[in-house]
Amino acid sequence: MITDAQLYSLAIFLGSAAMLLIVLYHFLEVNSEDHAALEKPRVVANKVKA
Repeated sequence: MITDAQLYSLAIFLGSAAMLLIVLYHFLEVNSEDHAALEKPRVVANKVKA
């Protein structure tokens, strides 16, 4: 059987790993190329009003 100390260590490790992955995901999502393309407005060249 697993002891209380082992269970505590496992819970701390898995919780820390989950938080690290969440922070890494958000960092990569904010700095992705798709996000950067959405921030810049597109300018239409040679647009003539009728």
